[in-house]
Amino acid sequence: MESLEEIYQKHAQTVYAYLLSRTRNSDLAEELTQETFFQAVRSIGTFQRNSSITTWLCGIAKNLLRQHIRESSKTQSLEEMEGAAGTSGPEEELCLQWDSLEVLKLLHKLKEPVREVMYLRLIGNLNFGQIGEIMGKSENWARVNFYRGKERIRKEALKHEE
Repeated sequence: MESLEEIYQKHAQTVYAYLLSRTRNSDLAEELTQETFFQAVRSIGTFQRNSSITTWLCGIAKNLLRQHIRESSKTQSLEEMEGAAGTSGPEEELCLQWDSLEVLKLLHKLKEPVREVMYLRLIGNLNFGQIGEIMGKSENWARVNFYRGKERIRKEALKHEE
């Protein structure tokens, strides 16, 4: 197995991108990324290798994000948190690499769970098997939801061109 430093070097950017896509807040994403790896170090002995390290880390990150949302505000929903002010600088560039700001706006308007599948695939660069594991669903479920999201964005983009 890789050393913890190698695991961090290899997977920190993916975990950060996942958290940034969910929070739209670079400071919070960085804080939760660090906490994810802290929790991973504390529980590395429980990692059973039933999934990839990336999937395991994103699962920890997802749980930490949920915990943060519960603790930070009982009235603030995840959608409100996602709609918070965006980032600027290199973090925003990461989010904009897929295509354009307009496409990302359309992506953000998608309903859950399609939006999360799209974020995990496009920004987190995860495969459908990993997405299925994170979401507690099958690989095929992740593929279908990604396809549906892609079709919705394509149709909306075509409307805007007309």
